Amino acid sequence: MDLGPLVELSRALAAPTEDCVILGEGNTSQRVNDESFFVKASGRSMVNIDSAGFLPLPFAPLLAALDGPSRNDAEVAKLLGSVGGLKPSTESFMHAYLLSLPGVSFVGHTHPTPLLSLLCLDVCEAIKDERLFPDEVVCCGPSACLVPYAGPGLDLAKAIRAGVQAYVKKNGWLPQTIWIRNHGLICIGSTAAEVLTATRMSVKAARVWLGALQTGNSPAPLPQNEIQRIHTRPDEHYRQRLLWETNG
Repeated sequence: MDLGPLVELSRALAAPTEDCVILGEGNTSQRVNDESFFVKASGRSMVNIDSAGFLPLPFAPLLAALDGPSRNDAEVAKLLGSVGGLKPSTESFMHAYLLSLPGVSFVGHTHPTPLLSLLCLDVCEAIKDERLFPDEVVCCGPSACLVPYAGPGLDLAKAIRAGVQAYVKKNGWLPQTIWIRNHGLICIGSTAAEVLTATRMSVKAARVWLGALQTGNSPAPLPQNEIQRIHTRPDEHYRQRLLWETNG
């Protein structure tokens, strides 16, 4: 399988100018078919990663684990296995779930400094449903799915599944971005470009929020009716596709 788009996405997210990950932080994945997917190996830096830094995993046992009881570290390690001495990311359960959703072929999980600053504040609960400028709606959707902190691995995957299911029940569509309190960001999409543009705009939006809050004044988000109008406008959908095709 061609992992070129996954490799390029991973390297782009890890570029120092993006301020999304350092060292071995973050993980990415790409769907192969209904049976399997590729995910970043644990501990590998995404800066200069190549196709050898990704491991194939089957969906079935990981998705089944989401419906099962809690597992200890040894049980999780046995379930994930290893390939050529490399171990899959501990977040493989989360990737398996998200890649099983309709229309999702790529997942990017990062820890952007500006957004993480907000996710360590209680204000993130209020601003998840607010947008300050139009392009945040275009690239990140009308709202974010906020997930409470949970330990990395199977527990976090279960929390993400519960959060996404609640979001879909409330809104009728999948979230483009998922915020994990005290942890980081997840962006999903049908292409690598969707994930990259959503990540980049999430970082910009977080910087705008921080800048506005630091003035000591109350930020003035877009009205909800305007957010929904932008979200459903055909001309914005056209521009959205162009952004995805060019990686923004």
